[in-house]
Amino acid sequence: MTGELPYERGAILRGTEDDFAKLQLAWRVVAARHAEGTLYDFTGLVRSMLAGADGEPLDDELAPALHWERLRALALEHLGGDLERDDVFVANRLTAAIFAAIQVLAPRGGRVAGVSAAYSHPAVWRAVRWAGATLDDGGAIAGADLVVLTRLAVTYDVLPLAEIERAVGEARAAGVPVFVDDAGGARVGPAVLGQPRTLELRADVGATGLDKYGTIGPRLGLLAGRRDLVSRIRALAIELGLEARPMLYGAVVRSLEQYRPDRVRALVAATNELGDALEARLPWVERTPVAVKLPGAGTLAEAARRADACDTVSQASATVARGLVPVEATAALAMLLLRDHGIHTVHFAALPPGTDALLLKFVAPETLARFGGATAFATAVDESLDELARLRADDRMLRRLLLGG
Repeated sequence: MTGELPYERGAILRGTEDDFAKLQLAWRVVAARHAEGTLYDFTGLVRSMLAGADGEPLDDELAPALHWERLRALALEHLGGDLERDDVFVANRLTAAIFAAIQVLAPRGGRVAGVSAAYSHPAVWRAVRWAGATLDDGGAIAGADLVVLTRLAVTYDVLPLAEIERAVGEARAAGVPVFVDDAGGARVGPAVLGQPRTLELRADVGATGLDKYGTIGPRLGLLAGRRDLVSRIRALAIELGLEARPMLYGAVVRSLEQYRPDRVRALVAATNELGDALEARLPWVERTPVAVKLPGAGTLAEAARRADACDTVSQASATVARGLVPVEATAALAMLLLRDHGIHTVHFAALPPGTDALLLKFVAPETLARFGGATAFATAVDESLDELARLRADDRMLRRLLLGG
């Protein structure tokens, strides 16, 4: 980790302000592609929202009266909770749910142990910092004041059930509370990996996002756990304005009602088909049980290799090229895929991105078919890497590609 981010910042994308400028440029391309009908959503996320059912108004007073009890029952079923023991809170984002939970669970001056297959999400790092505690990612559970467990890491590496049970058992024996950042794991764990649901892991509190892998939005955070803890988390979140608008409760109910584990398995199967096609062309791609990754360093090295093979880089411009960092290479590849092929990737869905890799995960099979299949997608990546090789030594053109004029 480099501070709160797991990658080095560069001279072009220096921070979140530049990330937002990059996103604004991408929006213009998305708008144009959408108008043409040539936009293909490969983010693996569903961040839309169905309007009120049967003409029901979206109303902050009416919606909770109509939907709260059903929402609570569905959420606890989804996350493996108990109606008598547990309660539910809906946050305006998963990041907001994580933030509020950690402010309550982590004592000021305390130590938080992060447990994952890779590293804790930057949202966890920031929440711990704001709580006045210290995150010891991968550190010992013994002596910790809180354990934050992530079973599907931001890298999409999977924490085996045996490791989860060991960590939770150790925390339980020490009397340390356990919070599960179960962003995608809440569905992937049970549907694909054969693991228990979130609260069935014996966690005190857990949270997931409703835009991920089998749910259909809206982009809200769903938190559940011990009633006494959820009550305190919800109260703080309301005071800070982190709660979801109650008018959205009907959409949450519909998202949970339509969820089927088979859909998650279909998304993973399409992702693996795409991974096979990419791996045949780019043996340096990385695979996890549910995702394909083009690591930033690999993308940067591949662009350099192609540029050198074409003998297009002078010694002077190569010095400029060496200033490009992996996350910027990924950003450039993502922008080229969007601009030239209409491929919208998850790189444009997070501020800042949680990894320097270009992630392909939970691909909708119907979107892959509409694009032309896995081979056509791999060809588009190949062509975009050729274009990146041409641009990589030209700082001015890279800045224009990523940030506009």
